[in-house]
Amino acid sequence: MIGYVTLGTNQFDKAVTFYDQLFATIGAGRFLENEQFVAWTASPEKPGIAITHPFDGQPATVGNGTMVAITLDSTDKVDAFYKKAIELGATCEGKPGLRGEMSGFYAAYFRDLDGNKLNAFNMTMPSS
Repeated sequence: MIGYVTLGTNQFDKAVTFYDQLFATIGAGRFLENEQFVAWTASPEKPGIAITHPFDGQPATVGNGTMVAITLDSTDKVDAFYKKAIELGATCEGKPGLRGEMSGFYAAYFRDLDGNKLNAFNMTMPSS
């Protein structure tokens, strides 16, 4: 359903470097770019994430209650993705682990260099 998500940045070059390195850990790369924005995806047929200078020329701000969730196919990948984000300067919003509210939901939360909240997760459904 989601085609892509766009996050505003006030540090365009730093944000591009951050996401280039972070998304490389999950096999995603740049797929569209110009001087205004850069978008990354694992495949042109899959959803992507972009960063941009706000179109209206005003400073980018963080959406209160807004979060981008990135699905990964193992808990090890969630751990590695979170670790890389923190190494690149992200701030912790919740270390990797099972979340009690949903059985099989393993997630890690962080904020990027501009304060945008992201989540990496793996959903393992219990076997019947």
